Amino acid sequence: MLRAGNAVACAACRMLVCSRVAVRFPLPLQKLHPLSRAIHHRYSSNGNPCRPGPCPTARHFTSLSRPPLRSSRLSASGGQGYQQRRGLWVVQLASRLLRLRYILLGSAVGGGYTAKKTYDEWKDMIPDLSEYKWLPDFVREITDNVDLDKLTKALPDADELAKLLPDLGKIGESFSFLKNLLSNGVVMGSEVTGATGLHLLLESSGEPALTPGENQGPDTDDKKDVLSELILAQQQVRQQEEETPKALPENPTPPASTAPPKRKTSEKEKIDQLQEELLRTQMKYQRMLERLEKENKDLRKEVLQKDDKGIHQRKVKKSLIDMYSEVLDILSDYDSNYNTQDQLPRVVVVGDQSAGKTSVLEMIAQARIFPRGSGEMMTRSPVKVTLSEGPHHVAMFKDSTREFDLDKEDDLAALRHEIEIRMRKSVRDGQTVSPETISLSVKGPGLQRMVLVDLPGVISTVTAGMAADTKETIFGISRAYMQNPNAIILCIQDGSVDAERSIVTDLVSQMDPQGKRTIFVLTKVDLAEKNLASPSRIQQIVEGKLFPMKALGYFAVVTGKGSSSESIDAIKDYEEDFFQNSSLVKNGMLKPHQVTTKNLSLAVSDCFWEMVSESVEQQADAFKASRFNLETEWKNNYPRLRELDRNELFEKAKNEILDEVISLSQVTPKHWEAILQKKLWERMHTHVIENIYLPAAQTLDSGTFNTTVDIKLKQWTDKQLPHKALEVAWEALQEEFTRFVSENKGKEQDDIFDKLKEAVKEESIKRHKWNEQAEESLRVIQHNALEDRSITDKPQWDTAIQFMEETLQARLKDTEGVISDMVGPGWKQRWTQWKSRSQEQHIRNETKNELERLLKVHEDHTAYLANDEVTTVRKNLEARGVQVDPILIKDTWHQLYRRHFLQRALSHCNLCRRGFHYYQQNFEDSELDCHDVVLFWRIQRMLGITANTLRQQLTNAEVRRLEKNVKEVLEDFVEDSEKKSQLITGRRVQLAENLKKVREIQEKLDAFIEALHKSK
Repeated sequence: MLRAGNAVACAACRMLVCSRVAVRFPLPLQKLHPLSRAIHHRYSSNGNPCRPGPCPTARHFTSLSRPPLRSSRLSASGGQGYQQRRGLWVVQLASRLLRLRYILLGSAVGGGYTAKKTYDEWKDMIPDLSEYKWLPDFVREITDNVDLDKLTKALPDADELAKLLPDLGKIGESFSFLKNLLSNGVVMGSEVTGATGLHLLLESSGEPALTPGENQGPDTDDKKDVLSELILAQQQVRQQEEETPKALPENPTPPASTAPPKRKTSEKEKIDQLQEELLRTQMKYQRMLERLEKENKDLRKEVLQKDDKGIHQRKVKKSLIDMYSEVLDILSDYDSNYNTQDQLPRVVVVGDQSAGKTSVLEMIAQARIFPRGSGEMMTRSPVKVTLSEGPHHVAMFKDSTREFDLDKEDDLAALRHEIEIRMRKSVRDGQTVSPETISLSVKGPGLQRMVLVDLPGVISTVTAGMAADTKETIFGISRAYMQNPNAIILCIQDGSVDAERSIVTDLVSQMDPQGKRTIFVLTKVDLAEKNLASPSRIQQIVEGKLFPMKALGYFAVVTGKGSSSESIDAIKDYEEDFFQNSSLVKNGMLKPHQVTTKNLSLAVSDCFWEMVSESVEQQADAFKASRFNLETEWKNNYPRLRELDRNELFEKAKNEILDEVISLSQVTPKHWEAILQKKLWERMHTHVIENIYLPAAQTLDSGTFNTTVDIKLKQWTDKQLPHKALEVAWEALQEEFTRFVSENKGKEQDDIFDKLKEAVKEESIKRHKWNEQAEESLRVIQHNALEDRSITDKPQWDTAIQFMEETLQARLKDTEGVISDMVGPGWKQRWTQWKSRSQEQHIRNETKNELERLLKVHEDHTAYLANDEVTTVRKNLEARGVQVDPILIKDTWHQLYRRHFLQRALSHCNLCRRGFHYYQQNFEDSELDCHDVVLFWRIQRMLGITANTLRQQLTNAEVRRLEKNVKEVLEDFVEDSEKKSQLITGRRVQLAENLKKVREIQEKLDAFIEALHKSK
């Protein structure tokens, strides 16, 4: 035990000695205990060879031997102190071990308590399953009563079930197609926060949705095609739905004896489920389509609003060729609209059909960008291609921001398809080719900067399926481009056919007899070398000795082996290999600078820019002169008007129309009710008098009168009255709208908007439909109003009498006019105005006199003449020498009796002015029966209530709906350029349009000339 303690002390001592740690004390050197020294030297001699040098002032100690302060105490009790220190060390070690036990014991107890608590919590979370103790018994009963083997055999096999299921591969392809479409740039960023339904749909299928921050490049044409792609997906789902029932007859039908009825029912249910699933998918696509259409319309509106506010985008520095191409695009629109032709240079590619024009253009553009066809007309309209150098090989249409990557075959196919679609759209019905130009920009590394126009191939014969004037139209288009004195003619000739069959060479020689701007290109030289017996014929062609035309230069090219699947690189390699090994080049018949499309493109580009430098300033001066003439005409004819083009005038008219519609909401309720009540009575008074009042007035007592009136009013209310009232309200709204439009026409009103305002008014009225629920509610209100017969006060009675008197007087006046026209002028008019009666008027006058005598005798006569009375009147007239027809007698009697009845009704109306007291006290006086006054009061009250109800509908709903219709019509018109051209016309508009175009062209030309001078 003692040795072990000393060994530890010696080890500590060695550590201190080796680390060169010394403690210096100013005390004198002390002597170690003999035992300590012996132990120290014993272990140190075996272990550590490192010993400290002699140092008289330093002493080395271990951690277990401290230097004694007093030598006497150390020497007296050295062994006993060492034993005490060793016992203390053992006690400390034991206390540490005991502390570790407590820690372990406490941890075990705490962990057990935590585990028990967690177990109790989980046990409480488990539901009580005591309610389901009946399940084992139920399963046992099913097993005893149901034959599971028969049920298993009745189920369809896996193969049959697979045939019934839809083709999940096609559906997966549709989802993958939609996912790829979205990943290529459909997401519109943070500006479109609502269009996330499609992304969620893809996320639910296991694919991560596209984040709003990625793929937001300039490829915005994909955004416009989202709806068309979704429609395609919807058609695929619909096709799958049609294919599912067709697949059923293909399944083998089991015999009737072996197929249980449950199996047939199960198959039918599965088919129904599949069809319902397809229907739900189709409805989901339909909802997505509707949502995207709405978002597209809202986005378009926001873009238009931003443009109106004048938000300017960051200007991008354009290259020379892009600036020049932009000028040509503007000039193309200007030329087509105003039947003019600019004289700016462009490379016009002409040739016979299938001579290789498109192939040469593709080799210059270094991409297969045009639709192809063997012996078939593919170029149906001019295609302007602007070539420029850029880091990426891409193509873009003038009116689109979508970029087609020409290094990807999918984008190339999409570009060819888009060009073909645009060509077919530009061709009018009954035509084969179109003069409208399709503008395309191609950028790529190593491309020569120039503008080329690919024209339809010249044909010699019009074949079946073509329009009769196709040949003349193609010649006209070619002449229109080639007659430009600054156009470079790139004449393409097929080298594999006989030179005598060429048509285009004669046309080129007519347009450019001296050949100062023509470059001749011989294509398919490889076939020519193989087929021609005399190679010198090719030499004659490239030297300009064979064709009757002249040219600046002659080139020979090879544009492939005739396969549409060849790549541009393969064609280049084939062309280079051919000319390197061709005997034509080796024998000197073809010069090295005359071969390959690369040399051709360099030569055409140099010629193009030389022509541009020579002619562009002259064209700019011409447009300056044109601008001066137009501005002078405007100042002389319209000195106080701003120069507003058609679009600006439309916006101005749009604001005026909307202001006029807003004025409808400012019409007072009193005015609305007055015009509505007036128009209602004008529409209804004939029916009330002829069909209700006159028939009821023929009765003998008031009870029969009221019964007849109630029946006829009920029939009228149920069938005609509400509908007629809504028609009257709609007419009143139209008239007020027209009144506001016409009232604003004054000295400051521009009559140039008259056609537009009239068209907007008519279209808005045509689209406006009154609320369908209003008619039913109006019927109830009118029926309740007509049921009321209680006149409460004298003013209402007097108002009803006045209304009745005015109505009867108006009808009496009309009747007097009809009678006057029937009998002709009286004796006073005949003598003072030199008028005379016709024979028919004379007969009617005699008939009238005879019938008036009859009415004087029988004042209470009924409304109809009896047959014996008609005979009596006719006999009396014949006795006086007047031959009359019985029908004429009845017609005359009808008007005379009407006048007689109205006169008696007016006199009775005067008597009823003092009859309110009798009415209020319910006196029955046959001489003063004023039930007709009550009828007119009921009609008048119904008119007032109806007018009030219609006024509320107008002001609360219909005026706003009309305003909404007007806005929709204006939005439709703003997108229809042809409609605006028809509605906003005149010399002033045309002059403003010309000025705007000419100024824009001049500004573009000046900017291009400035950039051209800086580049030199």
